[in-house]
Amino acid sequence: MKRILVVEDETSIQKIVFTCLTEAGYEVCVAGDGREALEQFNSSTFDLILLDIMLPYINGYEVCKKIRESSNVPIIMLTALDDENNQIKGFSMDIDDYITKPFSMSVVVKRVEAVLRRASNSEPTNMIHYKNIAIDLNGHVIYRDGKEITLTTKEFEIVSLLVKNQGRVFTRDNLLDSIWGIDYYGDERLINTHIRNIRRKLGDNIISTVRGVGYRVDKEN
Repeated sequence: MKRILVVEDETSIQKIVFTCLTEAGYEVCVAGDGREALEQFNSSTFDLILLDIMLPYINGYEVCKKIRESSNVPIIMLTALDDENNQIKGFSMDIDDYITKPFSMSVVVKRVEAVLRRASNSEPTNMIHYKNIAIDLNGHVIYRDGKEITLTTKEFEIVSLLVKNQGRVFTRDNLLDSIWGIDYYGDERLINTHIRNIRRKLGDNIISTVRGVGYRVDKEN
């Protein structure tokens, strides 16, 4: 099921969009302001974002800018600003569509379908989001709160492996076999050093220690 984040501060519009998209078969999350939108984006994964421009705390343009620093997720702006300059500004920020209020929900649903169809036919971005980090598997880059973090090749591979297998505990031997290869006969304490460096760069809340066993990335709720 495709997941959509609806960012809209008007409660009545938020409810209408939520209901219609849910009935159309999508899993829908909502955010009432720009700050909440970025928090949800950084803590979960979405297939499309419906984004208002005039939002409390952080406006839609700034939200879009932050998202585009780490993701090519499709964005449709849904706004009362119907002048040409705002539309041009939106498309210059790599949005995928621009819908002005008032709008027909049947049209919104069709626009959503069209944007998702185009996205599915394009080359996948291969991005993984976990908590406040984003992993670009193609570009071999990790972002923390939208800022690129420099990791060594082995550090990147360890983080990617653990995030892709959330909830699974990896022993040091598991990690050595997966990252260095089964022919590696070095000291397994090497893993401790890499985990310590990863935590220093990405924060202590990404990788958990399972005492006497190894390491894991906890499943997101």
